[in-house]
Amino acid sequence: MDTKNVFLEVKDHSVSGERFQLLYNNELDMLETFPQPEMDTLANYYKSEDYISHTDSKRNLFEKVYHWVRDYSLRQKLKLINKYSSQPNSLLDIGCGTGDFLATAQKAGWEIQGVEPDAGARVIANKKTSNSVKDVEALEDFTNASFDVITLWHVLEHLPNLDEQIQILDKLLKPEGTLILAVPNFKSHDAKHYKEFWAAYDVPRHFWHFSQDAISKLFSKVGMHVVQTKPMIFDSYYVSLLSEKYKTGKMKMLSAFFIGFISNRKAKRSGEYSSLIYILKKDENLK
Repeated sequence: MDTKNVFLEVKDHSVSGERFQLLYNNELDMLETFPQPEMDTLANYYKSEDYISHTDSKRNLFEKVYHWVRDYSLRQKLKLINKYSSQPNSLLDIGCGTGDFLATAQKAGWEIQGVEPDAGARVIANKKTSNSVKDVEALEDFTNASFDVITLWHVLEHLPNLDEQIQILDKLLKPEGTLILAVPNFKSHDAKHYKEFWAAYDVPRHFWHFSQDAISKLFSKVGMHVVQTKPMIFDSYYVSLLSEKYKTGKMKMLSAFFIGFISNRKAKRSGEYSSLIYILKKDENLK
């Protein structure tokens, strides 16, 4: 039986202008971008000066605010990984962008490794991390069960062959280790408000669009369970600002702030924040 139906049709607002479908997977309670780009053409959809996570540019107020929020978030991320490790140990950050989180962790004493597919971002990251960042092929070279903490900050939604990627994460994580994921939540109020203009759909760079149930079901297949979720409060404002631009052609800050505020307020009751951080552990470590 086909469990996938068209949920929404969405435009690639930032690069190609092409249109894609979001198919609803009833079994997993998630959305899948269709069609997904072939691997040999995928890089073309990232060729934009506006793809901030691959640059350190601060050309305008929007980018300056982005970097201010990022600096705050870096401190919060460091606190989070420290919470789940008694002392700084081995850390793998997948999709590390320009390496700021890895550099922050390294200064705090963590033994770091990073993976980043974008060559330009990788060059910037390696300057900050003593050449600790490699291309994605390096995932095959790491020793099994070698990392205390693995992080993917808004990365899982970009990865093809999702089940295979989850198996790799399980293989690389130590039995007592911690996996930390941050992904957008298509069940948030801002997603429902902006619909096809919701910036966090970001097709076709985002292959998958997760709900809380989807994360639990996907990782239970490899014997991992969510032990905690945490909100990313700033994401509702950032995503709403971009969504206003896609919907109206203008950065309508007051409207974006209002929708972001309402989204966070509703999420206090529902738990459906614009983006969520998931902390996962292996089953044997929960006994």
